[in-house]
Amino acid sequence: MGQYIYGIDLGGTTVKMGLFDNEGNIIDKWEIVTRKEDNGSQILPDIAASVQDKNSEKNIAIEEIEGIGIGVPGPVTEDGRVLKCANLGWGVLSVTDELRRLTGISKARAGNDANVAALGEQWRGGGRGFDSIVMVTLGTGIGGGIIQNGKILTGSNGAAGEIGHIKVNFNETATCGCGGHGCLEQYSSATAIMRHARELVTVTEEESYLRQFETEKITGKEIFDGYKAGDNLAKQVVKRFAEYLGIGLSHVTAVVDTQAFVIGGGVSKNGQAVIDVIREEYEKNVTLFALKGKEFRLAELGNDAGMYGAVRMVME
Repeated sequence: MGQYIYGIDLGGTTVKMGLFDNEGNIIDKWEIVTRKEDNGSQILPDIAASVQDKNSEKNIAIEEIEGIGIGVPGPVTEDGRVLKCANLGWGVLSVTDELRRLTGISKARAGNDANVAALGEQWRGGGRGFDSIVMVTLGTGIGGGIIQNGKILTGSNGAAGEIGHIKVNFNETATCGCGGHGCLEQYSSATAIMRHARELVTVTEEESYLRQFETEKITGKEIFDGYKAGDNLAKQVVKRFAEYLGIGLSHVTAVVDTQAFVIGGGVSKNGQAVIDVIREEYEKNVTLFALKGKEFRLAELGNDAGMYGAVRMVME
């Protein structure tokens, strides 16, 4: 076994890169810019060049590298093929084959970025101690990753775990970013709760903690601070957020019967209150006795989760 593993988290703006030892301990981490021009043709060569620069800096021979893993923002099949990644400009591309060719590293693994982050959290973060978790990332949208028996549940086309697009409201007329209607992402993402809070402040005259802020600058933090303080408008926003998420997660666990849910993303930074309100609504909506009492944990690795998960893929 080689002494080193590279873990890569490819994002739309930057590429987070980490050098780890073969036990999964991080040695160094850095970022490079994601160059998306010319249909993203320079992204993988840039990653390979940065790996080669780090090898030179650390005096690492290619034979000392166990492998390289990467999380990609798009569907990725088990054999490492991306099935179109619109925000990078990629079509169908074998990421693993390209990384092997460009870096000279023989072992390469690739996965969807949300799934890879979930694997990182299961291994070294909020999901430690569990073999099976569902990770929910509450940010601009809702990302998801399912880990079953320590391995990513990929699905036939790399799209398993897209829980943000479970339909939870059949009467919704507004359009989700995916083109559908009534998706979980429309109610329980950070974007959704901020939008809901701003709407309530605009259309009501009720006194509220939230009115001390500029309407268009109300964030998840202000909403949860108001919720913790007992503010009625903030409580309405958090209630809707949690109700729909509880419904969505009850559907997910009815399929995969996970051991634990790990909650990450910007909304999770509001701490235990987030966990408590989601758990309450989950328990209201789950029906089978065997599916009740699941563990809910906060994610712990932050922006490093994808790098850790990428390394874990190589170690499997």
